[in-house]
Amino acid sequence: MPAMPELSLTNAPAPGFDDPLGMLHACHRRIERHLGTLVRLQRYLSENGCDGDARTAARNLLRYFDGPAPNHHADEEASVFPRIARLQTAEVAELLEGLARDHEMIGVGWRKLRPLIVAIAAGQRANLPPKIVVDTAAAYEAHIEKEERDLLPLAARVLDAAAIAEIGNEMAQRRAVDPAAPRLAARDGVA
Repeated sequence: MPAMPELSLTNAPAPGFDDPLGMLHACHRRIERHLGTLVRLQRYLSENGCDGDARTAARNLLRYFDGPAPNHHADEEASVFPRIARLQTAEVAELLEGLARDHEMIGVGWRKLRPLIVAIAAGQRANLPPKIVVDTAAAYEAHIEKEERDLLPLAARVLDAAAIAEIGNEMAQRRAVDPAAPRLAARDGVA
């Protein structure tokens, strides 16, 4: 499907578990790439139907949003948010509550999209409602913007090296990988 090329990683090494905030940032780029695939798939289906390329794109979306993407939210909610919450300010509480609400809204959007994408992957559906696609992509994009503008810079400022190392170890455990092999564990499919 020429209109939906797979994007490859650059030659730059991906951040590893020794740089968990960098991994979260890199995951945002992967989420954005997959959202781009989702938007292109919606358009592609209306022009070309559910051919082999559309089914492959749907399977790739399922693989990512069912696997690495939930780890990303768990990394934030279980590892980063609690450490930031220790600051105990109203501003931080509002930020974390808003980001957690975003995660819930994004989850609702995915639960609406998932059965449709499963049907496309199986060749049983040839369209995606544009509104669901646009709304889900917009929710993710706004959420990513908040995290990169507010959460990640705050975490970089207030978390010490020990807390950063703990977060990296927890992220590795969540993925059942050895944190001592950071470059291998941080590739595209891990998030």
